[in-house]
Amino acid sequence: MESQQREPTAILVAVDAGGRGGDFVERSLDELEDLAKTNGFKVLERIVQRLDQIDRATFVGSGKLIEIQARAEEIGAGYLIFDGQLSPAQTRGISEAIDLKLSDRVTVILSIFANRARTDEGKIQVELAYLRYRLTQLTGRGVELSRLGGGTGTRGPGETKLEQDRRAIRKRMATLRGELRKMEERRERSRSLRDRRQIITAAIVGYTNAGKSTLLNKLCDASLATGDQLFMTLDPTARRLDIRDGISLVLVDTVGFIRDLPKFLAQAFRATFEEAASADLILLVADMSDPEAAAQIEVAQKQLQDLGAGSIPILYVLNKMDQVAADPYHDVMTLLRNEKTEQIAPVSALTGEGMDDLVDRLASFVEETLISYQAIIPYKEAGLIAHARDHGSVSEERYEDECIILSGLIRKSQIGPLLPWIEH
Repeated sequence: MESQQREPTAILVAVDAGGRGGDFVERSLDELEDLAKTNGFKVLERIVQRLDQIDRATFVGSGKLIEIQARAEEIGAGYLIFDGQLSPAQTRGISEAIDLKLSDRVTVILSIFANRARTDEGKIQVELAYLRYRLTQLTGRGVELSRLGGGTGTRGPGETKLEQDRRAIRKRMATLRGELRKMEERRERSRSLRDRRQIITAAIVGYTNAGKSTLLNKLCDASLATGDQLFMTLDPTARRLDIRDGISLVLVDTVGFIRDLPKFLAQAFRATFEEAASADLILLVADMSDPEAAAQIEVAQKQLQDLGAGSIPILYVLNKMDQVAADPYHDVMTLLRNEKTEQIAPVSALTGEGMDDLVDRLASFVEETLISYQAIIPYKEAGLIAHARDHGSVSEERYEDECIILSGLIRKSQIGPLLPWIEH
């Protein structure tokens, strides 16, 4: 990508193929334009070529490519950004035909991820994703990259440059995976500790830029970075939300979903996405100011299914209700017509509209998951106090002459040891 000192200019290029329809292509280009702007590009024009199928050599066809180059020269565009993933053959074919800098949907997303990563884990995930992408781009380029090699670390004088590059990338990927495994083990220990203590966790998920971090900030009075840009959050962040009377839960902000996320990107961020799969509750946040809100909910639902999180209870948080339009609201309510009313929470994380109701719903979920009790425990069973603390919250611990009065909340599945001593 060019230096951010000078805003790079671009034309977006898409193919309407396979009967997808103009509306679908325009919506996809809208998203690509948002991605490009987030990455610092100034989009000058959008060009759509209608074909039966994407051209294997040049994406849009050689004749159209020459037209696009002429138009780029006319308006002063320095980049072509293709709405899709260019194959190595297409990159080569386009580069041989025209003299413009090339990018595609995948490289734009990768660049955004690289700029957004803040923690060591996030940076490793981004580098791993980039290397996976580089490995796919090396496929089929053996002839032009081939040269004699030798020296320490190579397989001998007959090794091609392609083979050397592949081996170097795979070696670096193995190192990164090792570092990531150590971080995942620490995350797993953290999850296990939450499980042992029966801390209820809610994962905040949804399409990128739906307002997930703003929602967490509002609920927990936190200060996560937010903005009207895609992929503001790459690293999962956990915050404790104390609601009332010992009722609390942990909220986890996660990386946003996006349509047609390449598999290698999803694989690189697998550990981050798995925060959703291990949660007790999912807060699926939708941007009600976006005409595509219903379609974006469907993308999130599908990706949750792919993560094995399809059976986890979902609370649909319809965000940005202060900017809602009639059509997207109708589309979303039609999509969610089979969901119970209490599973749908209209809010504005920015203005605070509906937030009290959302907190009440979270409290209700905790209360339904936990059970309140008062137990009269003989001193010989004092070890039960530790069990109560490990698996819930203790609101009263009073020592009498012959017994201990214990009150609090505990997860229903862990009430068994206390049952003989509970007052009915």
